[in-house]
Amino acid sequence: MKKGTITLENGNAIEIEFFDKDAPNTVANFEKLANSGFYNGLTFHRVIPGFVAQGGCPQGTGAGGPGYEIDCEINPNKHERGVLAMAHRGPNTGGSQFYITYAPQPHLDGVHTVFGKVTSGMEHVDELRGGSKMNEVKVWEE
Repeated sequence: MKKGTITLENGNAIEIEFFDKDAPNTVANFEKLANSGFYNGLTFHRVIPGFVAQGGCPQGTGAGGPGYEIDCEINPNKHERGVLAMAHRGPNTGGSQFYITYAPQPHLDGVHTVFGKVTSGMEHVDELRGGSKMNEVKVWEE
């Protein structure tokens, strides 16, 4: 089982459990980016209370990515409070941007790849504001 943390600039940590059986390529992509330092210093550029906190854009605008795209891995996991899913601008255009849901978002089920869930620190997600910075993102096998 893969787990990870997103440590914020204030030192608070968001703990994550990944759905590597349901979305193996998406989890592997996130792990590669995280463990190479790609996310370190990036922001949650889009924070909409009651909807999502989105981050992972190297430009901080929502327009950037890692320089490549990955295919969607639609699976049975639902957009419940605290899930991680891959952001995209159309099918099979994900890359580095991801979001964490604040509340159930059933209209996104079957559209975006759900690839993990917050297991601890959701109160820190609730405190995010646009521009909140990720100090360090790490993924490991447990």
